[in-house]
Amino acid sequence: MLRRFPDAVEGVPPAPIAEAIARIVTHLEGGSSDLDSIELDMTGVQEFDRRVYEITRAIPRGATKAYGEVASELGDPGAARAVGQALGRNPFPIIIPCHRVLAAAGRPGGFSAHGGVATKLRLLAIEGAPGNTEFDFQ
Repeated sequence: MLRRFPDAVEGVPPAPIAEAIARIVTHLEGGSSDLDSIELDMTGVQEFDRRVYEITRAIPRGATKAYGEVASELGDPGAARAVGQALGRNPFPIIIPCHRVLAAAGRPGGFSAHGGVATKLRLLAIEGAPGNTEFDFQ
């Protein structure tokens, strides 16, 4: 955060932000919380990325899609790499659940958040996503 906003200072978040934080904490603790209704400011987000985020945000908790599936839903089955790049720029992780998008054959693929793929797998485990024989989500 400080890299993007070097002059930022810590303060009390406004009520809608505090509510979003509380919902995210509940979600990460394994509880049920509604992240879909959290309003996001997409100012400055490229149109392609917005479309990727809309599809990704619709993936239910405990479910996953492949990068290629997201690309196909965009109408461009060859855009799996571009989908991955858009998800790597995701300014709203957890709320836009980029961790729910996997590589082909259920492989985890990359993850740009702190902790990399281990974090992605942990988030999927918290959400109850089924593992497979190659990757144990625990």
